[in-house]
Amino acid sequence: MSLFERFLSLWVLLCIIAGIILANLMPGLFGLLAGLEYASVNMVVAVLIWAMVYPMMVAVDFSSLGQVGRRPKGLVITLVVNWLIKPFTMAALGVLFFHHVFADLIDPADAGQYIAGLILLGAAPCTAMVFVWSQLTRGDPNYTLVQVSLNDVIMVFAFAPIVALLLGVTDIAVPWETLVLSVVLYVVLPLAAGALTRARLMARGGEAAVSAFTARIKPASVLGLLLTVVLLFGFQGNIILDNPFLILLLATPILIQSYGIFALAYFWAWRWRVPHDVAAPCALIGTSNFFELAVAVAIGLFGLTSGAALVTVVGVLVEVPVMLSLVWFANRTRARFAARAEAVQPG
Repeated sequence: MSLFERFLSLWVLLCIIAGIILANLMPGLFGLLAGLEYASVNMVVAVLIWAMVYPMMVAVDFSSLGQVGRRPKGLVITLVVNWLIKPFTMAALGVLFFHHVFADLIDPADAGQYIAGLILLGAAPCTAMVFVWSQLTRGDPNYTLVQVSLNDVIMVFAFAPIVALLLGVTDIAVPWETLVLSVVLYVVLPLAAGALTRARLMARGGEAAVSAFTARIKPASVLGLLLTVVLLFGFQGNIILDNPFLILLLATPILIQSYGIFALAYFWAWRWRVPHDVAAPCALIGTSNFFELAVAVAIGLFGLTSGAALVTVVGVLVEVPVMLSLVWFANRTRARFAARAEAVQPG
């Protein structure tokens, strides 16, 4: 990793501070940028995420995608953790903290709203940002693409039923425009652009040309991440300043869930001797969330100023620092996976 990447957590912290300060100094500008959205997807953030994802997509080798099925363990872990464990543990943590641990610290009337927000986060695994985390952990781009694609397909069919079950309702309005548009913007379009770019580079100079190109554009990916942080924290800066203690309470179960889910998936992958370039993205997909969808559904179901919407926003605020800490941990433990993979199988 470059010197800049080694201190990425510091740059993110500075961007968090910058976003909050700039939003208070220039509220009109950030209000204008926040209004540039369609189907609850902010177009400015979409462009920045596109810049983050595109370098990863250039590295995708379609000719090797068929070999992913020969290593199904990573896919099994991803699907089981994301859809059979994560939504239910998040709901359980919500009940534990807001009906019991924090019951004397919050308005009882708001407890249900906070739990609902957590459920929405737990039922929406990451789509776009995971490509960035995969790149930072030297993940297999082809395998990561398959993992994300499978989650996207399942999300279309499973998100509403799971949320409806956990919220105890039978008729939930899922913003399909947001779901479809987000997948198109964050996966389909950058994948198509990356494939075209790769084809041209391969025709010119083979894998060496691809590697040289991705090395040149990698700074744009990191810059996109930092500018996204500035915008997200700028959009929500007033909430942080107005309710710092409440933000801390809401962040607690999200932090426990994030680190717990990562530990489960990462340890499972280690026990199964899954290669690190598959194990790291596998664990990171479940840890992060599809916050665009979660925020949109929370606003649609409960309103812009609801407790549920606030929880999903807090999920956005804590995600980048949490994910960077897990990227650091994954990189520090890469050698342990290599050593276990080389060990003689028991029996």
